[in-house]
Amino acid sequence: MKPTNFSKCLTGFLTGYLPHERGASKNTISAYRDTFILFINYMKIQGIPVSRLTLENTNQMAIVGFLDWLQVERKNGNATRNARLAAIHAFFHYMQYQYPEHLYECQKILSIPMKRKAVVPMNYLTIDAIKMLLRQPDTRTVRGRRDLALLSLMYDTGARVQEIIDLTPSSLRLDKLSTIRINGKGNKTRIVPMLDEQVKLLEPYLKEHDLLQAYNDVHPLFFNSRNEKLTRAGVNHILLKYADMARKTTGEVHLPEKISCHTLRHSKAMHLLQAGVNLVYIRDILGHVSVQTTEVYARADSRAKREAIQRAYTSVVPEKQPVWLSNENLLDWLKRF
Repeated sequence: MKPTNFSKCLTGFLTGYLPHERGASKNTISAYRDTFILFINYMKIQGIPVSRLTLENTNQMAIVGFLDWLQVERKNGNATRNARLAAIHAFFHYMQYQYPEHLYECQKILSIPMKRKAVVPMNYLTIDAIKMLLRQPDTRTVRGRRDLALLSLMYDTGARVQEIIDLTPSSLRLDKLSTIRINGKGNKTRIVPMLDEQVKLLEPYLKEHDLLQAYNDVHPLFFNSRNEKLTRAGVNHILLKYADMARKTTGEVHLPEKISCHTLRHSKAMHLLQAGVNLVYIRDILGHVSVQTTEVYARADSRAKREAIQRAYTSVVPEKQPVWLSNENLLDWLKRF
């Protein structure tokens, strides 16, 4: 089979441009690769198999059709659609320099706009709900002890699920000032402090699995029965399992129906904010590039807004109520006139 110009360009984009020129992380490259796997499958459905997929038939109409297919057939939301489009934009930005004869078509594809995402209320748990969730793992079992260490670390550090998955024992520093080194988006590394309670939970787990030994420094910190690091779907399954268990317990604390790994990250940020921690410190803990990203938690904190309004409130209601409010029998009052 003769290679096509599309296959040549896509290979160069994924294996050369992204890792070496852009310095993109493995996660970014994987996300972009997944976008083009979906696109290739879409084009196959349209009657163009990968062996005949060229730059000539990868045009604006095909890309718009692919984006619509994502939302109609695969039920993707605007956020997912925009993420796929961002990958496509990056590819055609690269391609216009490789194949300048296709510059016009590249620019037409680069002009496809992102869709506005619907603003939804931030989903986060109360401190009592977090406590209830972390009471669910059965610490009499090996798996239960792993799950408790996993979920508590994910909450305490405010880490993204992929950041937790990528941790190794060498990421931890357990001493007087215990910290954890987290490799985040764009290969940016941040150091997050760990409190004594978290360390006391982690140390027995590390000893139980022999993870304190030097030969296990690059072993996954959290792994499955096959000794492989957990997947995103695996971590999400663990969280949802204990969330379902927590909902079935009796009490005044209730967990929302929709919960995800990112909910724990949002919860930690909100709890830090409510405790009076400066937004700059929260930004550093979460690994945000700008404090403007972190400000979303301040806008979402309804309790803080209410307290601020109450502190600034000045009563403007007259001390003496009008007669029509104080008189129970309005008809009698009217008859006087």
